[in-house]
Amino acid sequence: MKVSLVLATVGRTAEVGRCLQSLVTQTDAIFEVVLVDQNRDDRLRPIVEASLEAGLPLRHLRMDKGNLSLARNLGILQSTGEIIGFPDDDCWYEPDTIAEIRHLFLTKTALQGVIACWVEQAVTRKKMMIIGSLSLKSWRKYRGGDASSISLFLRKDLLHLLGGFDCRLGVGQWYGAAEEIDLVLRSLSLGASMDYCPTAKVHHAFFNVPKGDRRTIYRNARNRARGTGAIYAKHRLGLWIILRGLVAPISIPLFRGKLLTAVYGFFVALGRVEGFLRWKFSEE
Repeated sequence: MKVSLVLATVGRTAEVGRCLQSLVTQTDAIFEVVLVDQNRDDRLRPIVEASLEAGLPLRHLRMDKGNLSLARNLGILQSTGEIIGFPDDDCWYEPDTIAEIRHLFLTKTALQGVIACWVEQAVTRKKMMIIGSLSLKSWRKYRGGDASSISLFLRKDLLHLLGGFDCRLGVGQWYGAAEEIDLVLRSLSLGASMDYCPTAKVHHAFFNVPKGDRRTIYRNARNRARGTGAIYAKHRLGLWIILRGLVAPISIPLFRGKLLTAVYGFFVALGRVEGFLRWKFSEE
């Protein structure tokens, strides 16, 4: 059973090198890397050549259009492994990450998806990684845990059945996030068996406090929140879940006396409303 790692990238160089170097040192070598390069220049050529010389099983694909979900779907089509993961271009794996993922899939043959541990997120939030199986009921209430795309590993046949990522969602789109949440919800809705795997560890910087000037922070928050609003409409989540998602980002900071955080929450709520309305009246 081989793992295919679909690595979509644009705009980064050194971070891609760090990611690929972490894959060179994997203790389990039964995997491949499908690098989907969306850069218009050849900045990655030296890194690709060095990785190949180091023995990394890597294929370098080029794509002009800047669309993360579309790039990942291209990588899915070009992959040859039975299991597919989606590392970001600025994340990195611990040496036994692939070994842990393969072990779980080989041990539980009916398993169709695995959620690895995003180390920095778990540490910053000071939460224990959830163990066991994912629950559709909990996920529809936004109580099912975390599943960033960097920690997501799915069987290729399930991804084909789902049609891959929804290209309307994610980085580079008007609905600027939530493509992985959509993928998990669609998988669970089909009855797919998915487990958390805290022993498979993925690293990626995590910031509780967004960085940048306020205008940029608010704009980015609003853009990402449109993806959540789209999820509300696309998956027909309950009214209480939607209302909680609109009120909580503002009311909780206000209750705690954090005015600037409440302003940030206003833009989150605004983006969710925009995403919900546009999806409901334009996408369906």
